[in-house]
Amino acid sequence: MSRNLAPDGDGLSVWDEVCADAPQAELVGASEAFCSMLAQLRRVATCEAPVLIEGETGSGKELAARAIHYWGARKSGPFVPVNCGALPDHLLEAELFGHERGAFTDAKLARRGLVAEANGGTLFLDEVDALSAKAQIALLRFLQDQRYRPLGSSRELVTHVRVLAASNQPLTDATQQGRFRCDLMYRLKILHLELPPLRARIGDAERLAAHFVRVLCAKYGLPLKRFDDATLAWMRGYGWPGNVRELENWVHRELLMADGLTIRAMLDARGADSRDDANEPPVLANFQRAKAEAVRAFERDYVLAALRRCGGNVTHAARLAGKERRAFGKLLKKHGIDRLTLRD
Repeated sequence: MSRNLAPDGDGLSVWDEVCADAPQAELVGASEAFCSMLAQLRRVATCEAPVLIEGETGSGKELAARAIHYWGARKSGPFVPVNCGALPDHLLEAELFGHERGAFTDAKLARRGLVAEANGGTLFLDEVDALSAKAQIALLRFLQDQRYRPLGSSRELVTHVRVLAASNQPLTDATQQGRFRCDLMYRLKILHLELPPLRARIGDAERLAAHFVRVLCAKYGLPLKRFDDATLAWMRGYGWPGNVRELENWVHRELLMADGLTIRAMLDARGADSRDDANEPPVLANFQRAKAEAVRAFERDYVLAALRRCGGNVTHAARLAGKERRAFGKLLKKHGIDRLTLRD
């Protein structure tokens, strides 16, 4: 059963074991960015529309998709994840829609597809930006009415699934570059979530690290360990380009290598270069992602400053910013800003 989101004794907001089918599903944090994300997850979980989840590698996109599923009306149905980037193009349609015996080489038996397996539940398309042009056409046709034909069959079947998709890169960039169909993006992006990177979740790195320590100590039958102050200070200043996944793997390694009950990370061995990287633009290999993050941070800081100067009055803040009130209100909604908390 689901547990309510509420601060525990350590001041954490935790969603844990929402369903017996998802024992590893957990969300941990208490930062403003994290709580705003949770509020959006709860809101989109109440409806059936497709959702596009975007965010950097390791930021928890599949975890967010599972939260939407298990908090929604389909929680008793299956959650079926598909890694679109891991399937060869010639096998993707067969995996999604199934096939009849003899439909292609090595198809010795008929097989149900993943859309059939997800019937009554949720189909999660991870790395959807990796789909080929041919696969995008097949997926677009399916999304129109959820009707499909298994490969090698003349029978048209129908299923009833909620479709969630995730991408490491903004799909709008992929469409502008001609790598992704605009019509398919619009089908998938009826609802849109952008997960914050760990560096934007102030204080959550330490909270997550403490959580991972508790989980791993229980897993290995070890007494509970803690980080020393120097390690905690370094943790707060590091940029975590690999986000939560990088943090979890780092905690796992440091915990197992630590002697005694205190984890004193080998920061010199890890290298000053790692800490210097935190001051570099995020994900230097992708200019568009770095630019989008800089624009997002600027928008949020500017809107907050305008609201504070105007005592939380949206009309006055919009006039100060030189924007229409409606457009300014959309920025509030986009960044999860509650104007009531900024009133004098």
